[in-house]
Amino acid sequence: MKPFQFISVKLTLCIITGILIQTALNLPFYISFFALSASLFTLGILFKTSKKRTVTFGAIAAFTVILLGVFITNIANPKNNTLHYNNKNFVNQHLWHLKVNEVLKSNTYDHKYIATLINLDNQNATGNFLLNLPINKNTKELNVDDEIAVFANATPINKPLNPHQFNYALYLKDLGIYHKIEAENNYKLLSNSKKTIRGTAALIKNNIIKKLNNVGFGAEELSIIKALLLGERNTVQTETLDAYKNAGAVHILALSGLHIGILLVVLQFLLSPLEYLPKGKTIKLIIVVLLLWGFAFIAGLSSSLIRAVTMFTFVAYAMFLNRPTSSFNILALSLFFILLCKPNLLFSVGLQMSYSAVFSIVLFNPLLKKMWEPKYYLTNKIWQLLTVSAAAQLGVLPISLYYFHQFPTLFFITNLAIIPFLGIILSIGIVVIILALCSALPNFLVTFYNTIIFSMNSVIKWVATQEAFLIKAISFNKIQMLFSYIFITLLFLFLAKKSFKRTAWMLSIILIYQTCLIYYNHQAFNKEELLILHQNKNTVVIHQSGKELKVHSSDSIINKNTIQNIKIAERINNVTNYKLKNNYNYNNNLLIIVDSLATYPKNKNSIVLLTQSTKLNLNRLITEIKPKQIIADGSNYKSTVALWRSTCLKRKIPFYYTGEKGYYTFN
Repeated sequence: MKPFQFISVKLTLCIITGILIQTALNLPFYISFFALSASLFTLGILFKTSKKRTVTFGAIAAFTVILLGVFITNIANPKNNTLHYNNKNFVNQHLWHLKVNEVLKSNTYDHKYIATLINLDNQNATGNFLLNLPINKNTKELNVDDEIAVFANATPINKPLNPHQFNYALYLKDLGIYHKIEAENNYKLLSNSKKTIRGTAALIKNNIIKKLNNVGFGAEELSIIKALLLGERNTVQTETLDAYKNAGAVHILALSGLHIGILLVVLQFLLSPLEYLPKGKTIKLIIVVLLLWGFAFIAGLSSSLIRAVTMFTFVAYAMFLNRPTSSFNILALSLFFILLCKPNLLFSVGLQMSYSAVFSIVLFNPLLKKMWEPKYYLTNKIWQLLTVSAAAQLGVLPISLYYFHQFPTLFFITNLAIIPFLGIILSIGIVVIILALCSALPNFLVTFYNTIIFSMNSVIKWVATQEAFLIKAISFNKIQMLFSYIFITLLFLFLAKKSFKRTAWMLSIILIYQTCLIYYNHQAFNKEELLILHQNKNTVVIHQSGKELKVHSSDSIINKNTIQNIKIAERINNVTNYKLKNNYNYNNNLLIIVDSLATYPKNKNSIVLLTQSTKLNLNRLITEIKPKQIIADGSNYKSTVALWRSTCLKRKIPFYYTGEKGYYTFN
């Protein structure tokens, strides 16, 4: 197979290039429009005047598709819509009419939703918001399609306050969400809201969950069943979720490509007798596609599920055509049309992992299967499963290392133990759902299915306990991910046809990759900085010297994730914890830390860090030591910080609060 000769692959690569260019450069709408129009006009003239498709025609066609990617990304930018709230006056409090579009996972304090704007101050407006609803006894949880009127401020979504922390604001920005609204005692639930298809699907899903809650499943097993069949991971305990991650099986709990792919195989097998009828293959294709979308409907029509079913609808068509090159060609075409409709989905982790896995299986699985052809049926099936698992893992490995920084080396054991039976587990689960909806679910089936899920959990937990085989804290950035995919592409070309030229290209990429690693390690060895982190009820000062990290804190309870993120990103080898000192001298800057005792040395022109909401006369401190800057960290009450800010403003002293501006760096 020569994948880069397919028109669909070239189109997809070009549109991806266009999306990336627009994301990086943010070109104005009129430039993208006129550039695309001119390119289309030129292409049309060449098409009419040239009988043969020349290299020039191909180059302009590719350039046109790249410009198409730029244009659709521009169109997809909500801010380019004149009705978008960003193009109106939305400062201060306003009346927002919102419709719940998606229910997110709640945290300790708030229920969270994605809400669509219907109107602003009774005027037509568009846009999406992160809607927070505080959790208390008087709060009623909202459902998809519920509408509320809320009088509030639209505030920016919080950016990361510590280095290398997950940027939730950037993630939501890629989804076209720029602000959040807090609905406390300032909202009213509206009646007679219009129902949508997604709202109806969510209603059916919630009804299924209520039925399953009352049929006698164990608490842990029930949480896995809801995640496995309905994509509802909110009730899965953290320990169980970590076990699935460490065993390399977290994809089992994410209702997406894997489940739809297995369901497609099961349906193809069960409906195979239809092929003996006139037009049987066509009838079978229609039924399979309808059943896939029917499953997506009862599972709530989540965005990831819609993408997965769309992808496998194209795969089902490729299986219908039954040509060796159809799968790869149509798979690329499906990605092209998904990005054409929603270009921002290119940055979705779910889409990236799904397509990487499936493309890798299509490319590498036939090559891996040829390496050994077992004579016996059972051995052959095990080998096929191993090759599929290895191919899929190879495709998602760079993305997995970039986002999760770990690699479970025993993933093949999990796949051997679980994946062959996942089709049966899903099939029985769908029967359980149907019978539960009909209030006809027998107790023996509940006990049987509960035992199956318990057994699956036991296998996962056993694999997860083999920590010696779990490689954690792997430093891996975007450049490494890019070179990894270039290497995987060259590896495929080498395995397909071995030659000196392809070997040389592979070795060159390995050499460049090693050079990058040497450069990153050199940077890490020569880096030195002092940071004040933001942590609630604690003061944390970290000093990085090369690959050594010294953590000074007032409380031994430190946010481990914060330190772990820094350790991974900065390629730290050793982390040492110390008790917080009263002062630090760094690059001719004296940092004085004032805690609850409110005592401090009288060193002039120093930097002062106020902690623990210390009760001191800030005016006197400013008069006595004339500080260069005053800093307040997360150990202080916000009301106290507000008073300090006011004092510093009057005395014209620079003030820095880590709760707003994030961690402080000493230059």
